[in-house]
Amino acid sequence: MAHLTGVSDLSSIHAPLSVSIAATGVYPNLNGVAGAGQLESVIGALMSIVLVVAVLMIVVCAAAWAICSSNGNYHAAGKARTGLLVALGAAVLDGAGIAWINFLLHIGPTL
Repeated sequence: MAHLTGVSDLSSIHAPLSVSIAATGVYPNLNGVAGAGQLESVIGALMSIVLVVAVLMIVVCAAAWAICSSNGNYHAAGKARTGLLVALGAAVLDGAGIAWINFLLHIGPTL
C-alpha cells in the first residue's frame, strides 16, 4: 500500500486487510467546482426570491384567513391557514439553510 500524507495505517494480526483512517485536518474544498462564485451568487439570488415570495404569501394568506373567517367561510379559512403555515415553513427553511450549512461545516472537522 502506498504511503499517503495525512493517512495512518492500522494493521492487526487478526485482520487480513489493513485499515486506513484519515487524520484530522481534512476540510472540504469549497473552490473545487469551476464557477463556484457564480453558483454562490445564483443560490443567493434564489434564496432571496424564495424569501420575498414566502413573505408575500404570508401576507396574502393571513388576509384571506381573516376575511374568510369574518364572513363565515370556514372551508376557505382553513385553506388560507394551510397556505400561511406552508409559507411560514418555506421562510423558516430558507432562512435556516445557511445556518445549517455553516453549522455542519463547523462541526465536520471535529468528528
